[in-house]
Amino acid sequence: MPLSPGERRAVVTVLMVAATMQATDTTIANVALPRMQGTFSAAQDQMTWVLTSYIVAAAITIPLTGWLADRFGRKRVFLFSIIGFTMASALCGMAESLGQIVLFRVLQGICGAALMPLCQAILLDIYPREQHGRAMAMFSIGVFVGPLAGPILGGYLTDHYSWRWVFYINLPLGVLASLGVMRVFRDAAQRRRDPFDFFGFATLSIAIGALQLLLDRGSVKDWFGSTEICIEAAIALFALYLFVVHALTSDHPFVRLALFRDRNFVTGSLFMIVVGCVTFGCLALVVEMLQGLMGYSVMDSGLVTFPRALSSLALMVVMASAIRVVDPRLLVAIGFLITSYSMWSMSHFALMMGTNAVILTSLWSGLGTSLCTVPITAIAFSTLPSAWRNESSAVYSLGRNLGSSAGISLVQTLLVRNTQIQHAVLAEHLTPYRLDVLRHSLVYGAYQHASLLQLNSEITVQAGMVAYVDDYHLMFVLTLVLLPLLLILRKPGGAPADLQHELVE
Repeated sequence: MPLSPGERRAVVTVLMVAATMQATDTTIANVALPRMQGTFSAAQDQMTWVLTSYIVAAAITIPLTGWLADRFGRKRVFLFSIIGFTMASALCGMAESLGQIVLFRVLQGICGAALMPLCQAILLDIYPREQHGRAMAMFSIGVFVGPLAGPILGGYLTDHYSWRWVFYINLPLGVLASLGVMRVFRDAAQRRRDPFDFFGFATLSIAIGALQLLLDRGSVKDWFGSTEICIEAAIALFALYLFVVHALTSDHPFVRLALFRDRNFVTGSLFMIVVGCVTFGCLALVVEMLQGLMGYSVMDSGLVTFPRALSSLALMVVMASAIRVVDPRLLVAIGFLITSYSMWSMSHFALMMGTNAVILTSLWSGLGTSLCTVPITAIAFSTLPSAWRNESSAVYSLGRNLGSSAGISLVQTLLVRNTQIQHAVLAEHLTPYRLDVLRHSLVYGAYQHASLLQLNSEITVQAGMVAYVDDYHLMFVLTLVLLPLLLILRKPGGAPADLQHELVE
């Protein structure tokens, strides 16, 4: 149904509050883990389940969003998700044991999974097709600015109040979003009456859950040197095989196979997986490097990387108009080139550099991310029927989330292994017979053991810096390799997607 300008602004405001609340929560809890560990008297490896439980629960639930929205209506599902997410946040803040907070984080992930896909689908519906770029620019603000602001907000709340306020901060936002949904949203017609494909949902959920656990715990468990990781990989592959075979032979599969016959949607999803991989993988690396090697505090590391969010926000405002007059494929190409340049600049980081280098690379990275994200999303949905929006948004969001998890796991694994390799390479040249080592030992006199410890500490720091630089260089190569896929994309336009849908039917 058409909306007046005032109604549309009200809907957009509610959507942005909900999207930002959910996106911020993906990173805001990370900085509070050490304080939680002290409260619950838990080991460090046990605390990782506070993050893993949320990620796995959300990944499993995202594919269900399309079917629920088509069956019960977007308003009901969206309202239930906001209320459930808010209540689960309150329960997380009141948790008194590790088991409780892990359970409540699972509930939070289940309820919050639908927020992003539904925000995207609703924005595409309330704007005409020629303004989808503007809609996706606004959607991207919540998707990318939220996770960047999360560590700063989480660090401030943890340092000045308590780690519990990391979760309590969602309460006023959740209440406002819930009231907004009840006031300004309209019920959409229920279009889908297909029976629920329980087998398809079960096999896909098992595959995604096992894959997410593999990605999240692989770097800690030495990947396929661990029995746990091998079992998770086998379960993921077997469940995925069952899901694909069942989808190809079922009359009403859980995921509509026609989505994967759309060239723009498939290619756009691949691009978004890489964007999520590079963006969140790089962000995790930079923050860890600043705090681990250069002595930055949580707040300081957040402040010097926050220009990435500011540049993204500023450019997204411009992108809303530019995408209507410029070929989106050209914008994507420019975005990937800028992102490649920022990764190349990061591959020249050094231990003695100032904060200006970090701020400048963050600015370039934010600009590149904005130029990539908005046009890719507009292109991906440009040739799909509007009746498929709920389902396609869920699949698209799932790809972005898996790409983010894969990127973080990849860079962390390479970081650990490259640090060990570089440490061995540097240390093999330090022997007791080298003059510089002898001089260093003589300075310490009888404390030669302390001298060796200091040398080893310096070697570890240098090896870590080389490993970070290698990771940034890998991201640089990855963004360049993906550019030829732009030739596959079709320029948005031609027959309306709804007409194409009618022809298919």
